[in-house]
Amino acid sequence: MAQDRFRLAPNKEDLGELIDAQINASGPITLAEYMALCLSHPTLGYYRRSNPIGRQGDFITAPEVSQMFGEMIGAFVAAGWTSLGEPERFDLVELGPGRGTLLKDVLRAAAGPKGLIEAMRLVLVESSPVLTEVQRRALAPVEPLWCEGVENINPDGPPLIVIANEFFDALPIRQFQKEADGWHERLVSIGEGTRGFILSGGVLPRRTVPERVRSAAPGSIWEMGEDAEAAMVTLAARIAKRGGAALIIDYGYEQSQAGDSFQAVAAHRRADPFAAPGEADLTAHVNFEALADVARLAGAVPRKLMTQAQFLAAMGIVPRAKVLSKGNPEEAEMVKADLKRLTAADQMGTLFKVLCITAKDFAPYPFVEK
Repeated sequence: MAQDRFRLAPNKEDLGELIDAQINASGPITLAEYMALCLSHPTLGYYRRSNPIGRQGDFITAPEVSQMFGEMIGAFVAAGWTSLGEPERFDLVELGPGRGTLLKDVLRAAAGPKGLIEAMRLVLVESSPVLTEVQRRALAPVEPLWCEGVENINPDGPPLIVIANEFFDALPIRQFQKEADGWHERLVSIGEGTRGFILSGGVLPRRTVPERVRSAAPGSIWEMGEDAEAAMVTLAARIAKRGGAALIIDYGYEQSQAGDSFQAVAAHRRADPFAAPGEADLTAHVNFEALADVARLAGAVPRKLMTQAQFLAAMGIVPRAKVLSKGNPEEAEMVKADLKRLTAADQMGTLFKVLCITAKDFAPYPFVEK
């Protein structure tokens, strides 16, 4: 299916022209197809040829805000390895490792327990050649392994601890719009020389739409994350078989709901998602209820969903901020501002959620159920 999305001629240089040619030749395409082409086209996709992260890029992720974020995840990894019984071997896997910033902080914070670093094999799931080279330089001392997709994670082997920070929001989605006769898919087409949405003629079977969304008002948008769910099924099956846990941190919905969350970001600002394919980051909110449901069907256990603020507080970010401020008084105000950005309700604290998927016999802190 992924290969079908990349039928475009590889020797062209303008992705917009290639997409227009495909639409003109074969008709409108789904939003999922459009997003996949824009983000992952083999030569012209956004993640294939750019380094988008950081103040000089298009967006900043939590690890780039403060070292405290990665340190709290490092504490989770250390606690998880201890709860697993301190196995002699385990895989620490990150999905979409960006510039390696998060893992550098994780490794520093997780170095406390004796034997943990020696037991760890680092596996990075990354499709961007540009970012792979950045990661190679940043993480050279630990000699990580790379694979291109979740499906390439070995189904057999020692326990896994997986980190996925802002990974699922970048996976392609489909969109449907409620009309008088039911839900019609929004397709990307060309009209009067510009790209935009049109509605399909067919109606989505009612049973396909989550019950909470079925009674939405006409004009409402519902998003289906088939790629995210497929990735979660694979990931959950690996965890169910090998043991361990996955920590998924992203922005999104606690429960299925109507809403149009599709957006483009370039140079830290909202952009037109159809204006310059391959030149902007395209994302959508994550449906955590849907991810938990498919993980359960794949044999794993979705633990109680937390907000980012709740998770970071449980891992000790407030006392860590006090230690950093005391040790570096000249940076105390910056530490305070970073803490607020990561945990405040009007910033990243509640919009971002933390979902932990585990094997049936494993409940790591702070997801231990009373």
